[in-house]
Amino acid sequence: MRERDVPQEGNRTLAGHRKAVYAIADDGKLRLVPTHGWEVEEIVTRQAVEDLERRASEARTRALAGESSPLEYHMYRARMDVELLSQTSGVWRWRVRRHLKPAAFARLPLALKTRYADALGITPEALEKVE
Repeated sequence: MRERDVPQEGNRTLAGHRKAVYAIADDGKLRLVPTHGWEVEEIVTRQAVEDLERRASEARTRALAGESSPLEYHMYRARMDVELLSQTSGVWRWRVRRHLKPAAFARLPLALKTRYADALGITPEALEKVE
């Protein structure tokens, strides 16, 4: 995208802030260009957030019914998926998926629950509960 073509439509999800994107300047070099965003970006961002909120709601229902662990609810509430939680917590993906099951989650040692809680930005005690 050329520097002069960077959209400046505005994006409510940025809350009035600007962000930087790379664009090609008139001299052919890559430059960082500030932008207020554009409508398409806002629509896609809102759809992604709505999807994660829906998943969190469904995970909450499953956790309250005992079909899933509270970890799944907190993961989606924090706008994460298995991949991102794995990367953030340093726990392998297959282990994260396993810990989404209530029986496996119940057997987790406090140290591992603390790692998950730190990655999710909550306390280990809050990780055990579903609001």
